[in-house]
Amino acid sequence: MLVISDTSPLSALLLAGRESLVKQIFDRVMIPKAVEKELLHAHSALPAWIEILSPLDIPLSVSEAGLDPGETEAIALALELRPDAILMDERLGRRLAVRHGLKVTGLLGLLVMARQKNLIKEVRPLIHEMIAKGSCWFDQALLETVCNSVGERWS
Repeated sequence: MLVISDTSPLSALLLAGRESLVKQIFDRVMIPKAVEKELLHAHSALPAWIEILSPLDIPLSVSEAGLDPGETEAIALALELRPDAILMDERLGRRLAVRHGLKVTGLLGLLVMARQKNLIKEVRPLIHEMIAKGSCWFDQALLETVCNSVGERWS
């Protein structure tokens, strides 16, 4: 299974020391050059298993959508390679990816998958850790929904 990732989910996982979760769920993890550049601004190195490939073309519908370079290239690369999922948290990028027929999941969705595969015991403590490290923010209602989906309580 192939996933193409944007910056923020991978960055949050790297900060929490849980980047291996994405590799345990997906056989291949790919990012475009713009995401690599954004990640290396905040992290000294990336895991060797992350593949880096730039899209051959960026459709006008993607380049003119007002996204940052990482999101733009991630969606363009996903349109070329048609991965099993694109890992993205930003709302505008997610909406555009869905409009282009891509399957999208975010960091919370990845944590739910990890829980369902018994890669983690609970999602709640990991979410708290990521929020505490300042790497992400989530709507309270969404956190409640996600925790409830795996039989946990957020509050």
